[in-house]
Amino acid sequence: MAYLIPSATSELSERLRAKSQPLPDLHSPDAFAAHFDVFAGAKVVLLGEATHGTAEFYQARAAITRRLVERHGFRILAIEADWPDAAELDRFIRQHGVWGERDAFINFPRWMWRNAEFAHFLKTMRRWNEARPHDDRLEIRGLDVYSLHRSRDEVVAYLDRVDPEEAAAARRRYSCLTPYLDAPQLYGAHALATGRTCEDAAVEQLVALFEKRLAYIANDGEKFFDAEQNARIVCAAESYYRAMYRGAKESWNLRDSHMFETLLRVIEQRGPDAKAVVWAHNSHIGDAAATGMGESGEYNIGQLCRTRFRDQAALIGFSTDRGLVMAADEWGSPPKIKAVLPSRADSWERVFRDAGHERSLTNWRADPELAADLSIRRLERAIGVIYRPESERSSHYFDAHLSRQFDALVWFEETSAVHPLAGAAAEGAPDIYPFGL
Repeated sequence: MAYLIPSATSELSERLRAKSQPLPDLHSPDAFAAHFDVFAGAKVVLLGEATHGTAEFYQARAAITRRLVERHGFRILAIEADWPDAAELDRFIRQHGVWGERDAFINFPRWMWRNAEFAHFLKTMRRWNEARPHDDRLEIRGLDVYSLHRSRDEVVAYLDRVDPEEAAAARRRYSCLTPYLDAPQLYGAHALATGRTCEDAAVEQLVALFEKRLAYIANDGEKFFDAEQNARIVCAAESYYRAMYRGAKESWNLRDSHMFETLLRVIEQRGPDAKAVVWAHNSHIGDAAATGMGESGEYNIGQLCRTRFRDQAALIGFSTDRGLVMAADEWGSPPKIKAVLPSRADSWERVFRDAGHERSLTNWRADPELAADLSIRRLERAIGVIYRPESERSSHYFDAHLSRQFDALVWFEETSAVHPLAGAAAEGAPDIYPFGL
């Protein structure tokens, strides 16, 4: 497999140094975010992250999103989180109800959204929303597929309020899933072993909602939209937990398809002029077709957005060379502040480090020559909620053609860990208020 030789790497870093825009530090968020006005004409701006636990990535995305909202008409923020959890945040910033009345973000990894950097952004956007009409406020939506238990409860609770007879029917339909709500992965194992699934029951409940949608929408269209989405999530989660046992590729594709379809529904619900910002890991918002993922048959929300929206989708990756990150050793284990190793010599991160900018934005959309320079195959690092520096090459690096994967890249040479809010390290403990704000 061919990678850049050292002399070619040095030449590329020199070209990057000349063509990348140095960015001010994040103590001046407005000055930082002003460099991203070039993407304001997009319908969907996808903002990535190379880790799930880096403070600068959250701060930068917050500054960019705030500018896109306040100056350029973006009114949707869709995040890599479960719909019912994000609904708590939406109620808070749009003031649709008492904030903190239900638990949110109580499962692993809590620090991903229960951190000081994101909390500051939420309070800022709540203040901004206060001066706006209800139909012109920023909304926050969750895109993910994991909330089988919570979404099932949300559907039943909605029907309890508007149609008790149908609520009883929903409980009967969902009874097939009830034994597995607290451990949905066991449902997947059981379905694989026995061939018996709850798919028909989950779909039947979604269809039952649709059949009475006109009456429900007349009562409260937004609450019906929330219930409908939760019913869709039950269907998707039922499929996802079965797909887990059929292979990583199938479960990954099901998850990202669900995230993309959720994004489309949220945009449609908002209206024809709706514009959205997406926050998710680079592995979701970059075009998978330009990476080793695509070669193995995986696709993602970035690829689907690019196919659907073409130039109206802006895919912006985020990366770093070294620093500190909040991550865990294993799935479900306590988080730690870990040192991020300096990047490998054969990685894209090293090319950007050698360009010499402390912070930069590199945008190759209007620069075909630079895009060609960055289109070769090279290693790229991805750190999720787990970081294993001792096996970093095999655990965290993959092949990528950078300029085909993203439209631009935000670079921080050295980064720091997010600051979890009180209790955010205690996985599974109930919340009193989301984020403790």
